[in-house]
Amino acid sequence: MDITVHRPGELTAADRAAWSALQSKAHLHGSPNLANPFLSPEFTLAMARVRHDVRIAVAREDGEPAAFFPYQRSRTGVGRAVGLGVSDSQGVVHRPGFTWDARQLLRACRLVMYEYDHLVDGQAPFASGSTGTFASPVLDLDQGYDAYLTHLRAASPKFLRSTRAKGRRLVRDHGELRYVHDERDPRALRTLMAWKSAQYRRTGRSDRFARAWITDLVDQLFHTRGETFQGLLSVLYAGGAPVAAHFGPRTERVLSCWFPAYDPAYAKYSPGLLLHLHMAEAAAADGIAHLDLGRGQKQYKDSLKTRELTVSEGWVALRHPMALGHRAHRAPVRALRNTVVSRPELFGPADRLLKSMGKIRSRGREQ
Repeated sequence: MDITVHRPGELTAADRAAWSALQSKAHLHGSPNLANPFLSPEFTLAMARVRHDVRIAVAREDGEPAAFFPYQRSRTGVGRAVGLGVSDSQGVVHRPGFTWDARQLLRACRLVMYEYDHLVDGQAPFASGSTGTFASPVLDLDQGYDAYLTHLRAASPKFLRSTRAKGRRLVRDHGELRYVHDERDPRALRTLMAWKSAQYRRTGRSDRFARAWITDLVDQLFHTRGETFQGLLSVLYAGGAPVAAHFGPRTERVLSCWFPAYDPAYAKYSPGLLLHLHMAEAAAADGIAHLDLGRGQKQYKDSLKTRELTVSEGWVALRHPMALGHRAHRAPVRALRNTVVSRPELFGPADRLLKSMGKIRSRGREQ
């Protein structure tokens, strides 16, 4: 096996095509997780336009690409998954039967460690360093939208009835609904970002769109349109006004639910849930096999999901002082966060505190 490391701009067109082909065929070879858009060359290339530390290792067998490993590398050799913190799927994209030694790969990439927080299943060489596994809910559509509705009626009949009833009230109060699955108006994207920023602040969370590189990344992906990948903006309108929207990347088979938000003025109608049902119907008609709702337990995900994938967080490392120092800094923070999130008796008070702080900050800005 020959491993070479490239800056994204150095990757040949043939290599990019080989990478995409591995994803397109992943479901045929029993590795559907590798078809996730966050593992696509397009996502890595978009990341490279907003971050200068992106690299790609290409492993070849008999001269042919067998695996692609995108990552970010600090000056000290600390590696992290591309888009760590915003990417919902991470790992090595590889051909069937390909195996690798994690530490050999780190040395070839001049890394002392590799950190991940959404490692997909089937990455045994990296999973040996996992510090935790987490559910990532999925909405299956490979049997069509009608089959999905049949599942909802059986698993969440009250949820489906109440959501549809709210949709009828929304029409009665504000006018006909119009759903645009692939909205190309950049003003709609700006509206979504504004809603999401306000939601982050209102709930006391860190505003991702306050970081210029994340805003630039979303812009890059919004303008990325290819045969096997695109950034998809979907918008639900009521009486001509946008009430809910979602932006996320998609491949031929998978749509990742990334940034959903709605106008709080319409909150009583649950426009976000209505949007997801419209997204599911349109995605199924477009050949999407499943919507990946992303890691994290939330009530709306539990209502919509058909099953769960598993993703892991952790790191693999060489015996190196820099790796030991990074782990000593990061491990306590991760452990505390995961303990709070996994225990309702801790998460509830913490969530209420964050929301209270968000309200105080909002009042301060208004004054």
